[in-house]
Amino acid sequence: MFDSQMLHRVNRPARYTGGEWNSITKDWDATPLRVALAYPDAYEIAMSNLAVPILYDLVNHRPDALAERVYAPWRDLEGLMRQKGLPLVSLESQRPLSAFDVIGFSLGYELTYTNVLNMLDLAGLPVGAADRTDAHPLVIAGGSCCLNPEPMADFIDAFVIGDGEEVLSEVLDTVLENKDKGRKTLLRALAGIAGVYVPSLYRAGFNDDGTLKGVTPTDAAAPAIVKRRIVRVLPPPVTNPVVPFIEIVHDRGAVEIQRGCPRGCRFCQAGMIYRPLRERPHEEVIRAAGDIIRDCGYDELSLVSLATSDYAGIDKLVQKLTEAYPSLSLSLPSLRLDDFSLHLIASLPTRSRTGLTFAPEAGSERLRKAINKNITDEQLLATAGKAFERGWTSLKLYFMLGLPTETDEDAEAIVSLVERVRAEGRKASGRKPMLRVSVATFVPKAHTPFQWSGQIAPEDLERRQNILKSGLGVKGVRLSWHDPAVSLLEAVLARGDRRLGQVIRRAWETGSTFDAWSDQFKIDNWLKAMQDCGLDPAFYAYRERSENEVLPWSHVDIGVSPDYLKREMQRSRDCLETGDCRTGACNACGLEAVCHRS
Repeated sequence: MFDSQMLHRVNRPARYTGGEWNSITKDWDATPLRVALAYPDAYEIAMSNLAVPILYDLVNHRPDALAERVYAPWRDLEGLMRQKGLPLVSLESQRPLSAFDVIGFSLGYELTYTNVLNMLDLAGLPVGAADRTDAHPLVIAGGSCCLNPEPMADFIDAFVIGDGEEVLSEVLDTVLENKDKGRKTLLRALAGIAGVYVPSLYRAGFNDDGTLKGVTPTDAAAPAIVKRRIVRVLPPPVTNPVVPFIEIVHDRGAVEIQRGCPRGCRFCQAGMIYRPLRERPHEEVIRAAGDIIRDCGYDELSLVSLATSDYAGIDKLVQKLTEAYPSLSLSLPSLRLDDFSLHLIASLPTRSRTGLTFAPEAGSERLRKAINKNITDEQLLATAGKAFERGWTSLKLYFMLGLPTETDEDAEAIVSLVERVRAEGRKASGRKPMLRVSVATFVPKAHTPFQWSGQIAPEDLERRQNILKSGLGVKGVRLSWHDPAVSLLEAVLARGDRRLGQVIRRAWETGSTFDAWSDQFKIDNWLKAMQDCGLDPAFYAYRERSENEVLPWSHVDIGVSPDYLKREMQRSRDCLETGDCRTGACNACGLEAVCHRS
């Protein structure tokens, strides 16, 4: 337990006290199954995550189980813990993680991997799954990163692949039935649950050239292919989440209004791994908003989805919410770049209106067709012009460099497009608008049409960044870009194989934690770790894959078929658009059996 004298010596001590509004502390001794829900980042990041409240609510609704939370302690508290020999404890009961039956990590970003190892070590637990005994908790993980589980296979006992709402109950039932029968029996039983991957029951083999030969079962209990779990109907949203004592990144209520996206942007992993589209009824959203206001005291609500403006009747929903809760501010993330989105934002109460953010992603129409971002220059400029006419004086524009088939001319097209947007602003308002241009480096991801593509070479990236710097270094344009070293590591970890476990461990041992924080990120640690382990980052990040190559995630079936992804890759090369299947023909992505439109 962290005493008051200890917390007085650290930054933001309320990260560690627990006792927040709506937190739940059950009778420890009367509850047979104890689960620690872990998020491998700082409190203010972890408390902004939508998955943990869902799991927290599901577990604590069971009379035979309890869920408590634990997040990564910042470096100041970690130093004191190691100095005093204190273990990492949960927020609710301040019990050490070693006392729990299950520790469940939510993995949503590759650059949190070293924090997983650090939290296990702070808990006094073996970092490697192979070193744990019957006396140790079961360590499981879920989240989008688990769709390629191999880089973390050395450290996680079992991965949950896909939506967790239904499979979680099955996992907990299995743990209750088998936790006294030994770890091996428990792991074999978990492997029999659809959507659960137990890496210790598989062997990864490699060819002489370093490519993967395959990930194959070594136990009859393990299926050759692990299929993603899909919840067909979204369960009711959580309306009484824990309310933090301190300001967090997304300090407002949130309702997931839909899951999935049918747009089919070829670079977007979320658009593939969260298919099919599932919408929450208007009435359920409105009721949830009222409950959140009552139970949490929030006066701002975010309507969360991958493409909020695509939600059926979003304009009517916004009208109903503003009429039902006049003092409520609404946040509408992920709006499409079109006139409808402008009308939608304009319909919000003045207090809810924020700066406009649009994501053209690419500067040229050719490249936007290649990535299936189906918007023309004329549409973009018309939307920007109307925004300026309606009083907006600034816009934020997101682009990517390094997309497959990109050329220097596509980088020059970003400069040209931004200049044309500025001209629209001057024409509409009579003064120069402020444009913030944010440029990310494309990271190829598993289970997308670009999973076979290589990341842009450093020399090409630098040349195209210089094109933007020279072309956009004008007053009224603020240009920013992601650290290329961060994007390199993301690409290595996102498409890595099981051999990267030793790299992750080595980077952690040499001081890498909180890699997602720019002031904590140490690329030299990672490059040295790769070198020490005899692995080349270029092999993972820059290399183009053959369509016939066995990929590290080939044994994970997300429902979207490899044939569909290959077709989309070819259509990208041919600059052919693939339509939205809600309004056109079915694109035969592989999920026809569970898609509501079928």
